[in-house]
Amino acid sequence: MDIIEDLKRQYKYGGTLIKLIYINVAVFIAISIVSLITYLVRGVGYDISDFFAFPSNMHLFLLKPWTIFTYMFIHAGIWHILFNLLWLYWFGQIFLQYLTQKQLLFVYISGGIVGALLYALAYNISPAFDMERFGSSLVGASGAIMAIVIAISAIVPDYSINLLLFGKVKLKYIALFTIILDILSIQSSNAGGHIAHLGGALWGYIYAVRYRSGKDFSKVFITFFSKITGVFKRRPKMKVSYKKPSDDKEYLKTKAEMQKETDRILDKIAKGGYGSLTNDEKDFLFRQSNR
Repeated sequence: MDIIEDLKRQYKYGGTLIKLIYINVAVFIAISIVSLITYLVRGVGYDISDFFAFPSNMHLFLLKPWTIFTYMFIHAGIWHILFNLLWLYWFGQIFLQYLTQKQLLFVYISGGIVGALLYALAYNISPAFDMERFGSSLVGASGAIMAIVIAISAIVPDYSINLLLFGKVKLKYIALFTIILDILSIQSSNAGGHIAHLGGALWGYIYAVRYRSGKDFSKVFITFFSKITGVFKRRPKMKVSYKKPSDDKEYLKTKAEMQKETDRILDKIAKGGYGSLTNDEKDFLFRQSNR
């Protein structure tokens, strides 16, 4: 189907932001399908998200250590994931105007981890959560996304976005409002979620302050991650070739040919629609749009 091929192409050529959104959606759909199937077969839907949720009970966490990572890709419902991914997309786009894809991934993952740790600390120390300590668990990308929101708000605080009814609002005011809202909401039924938000926000602010001072925490993560992924990549056979570097004339000629091909494909879309393109033409157009 064209839809499946288009989704594969978008994931393949999309950056880190698109991949994070796709992964969150894919996990949500997979969990929902399992719940639906078990409901139809047994009459009771089985929620496998419990296996991936981060527990407040540290004894349970020791039995499921992966949950400190997996919980940030699990969501409790359609509205939960919808609002989270809208925030991730909006602020992720702004983040990528000033920082890199790898820095975005680092802030997302590390912010989610710090959010979970603050949640666990609060639930295991504060007497306010004595009754919930052994039955509470954390799901959602909110803490990870808050790290991105606060990080970019601290790096470019005067960057303005248009909000319905309010007009142009600077990021620093949006960040301040969300932090105050989370603090005031700790006494709500979702106390753990708001504490995780604050953990992510704290980490995002720390990252931004260090980044602005010239010290980027993500460099160690990026180096480590590159080495780990490099181990599992199939190494290509060595091939040595010699080619003279292109001069300006050859570069301009190549660029003109690429533009000519792009124009041809766009004309084809205008006449027959996107569905009239071959897979090679779609791949070419995607590569051009991501240059």
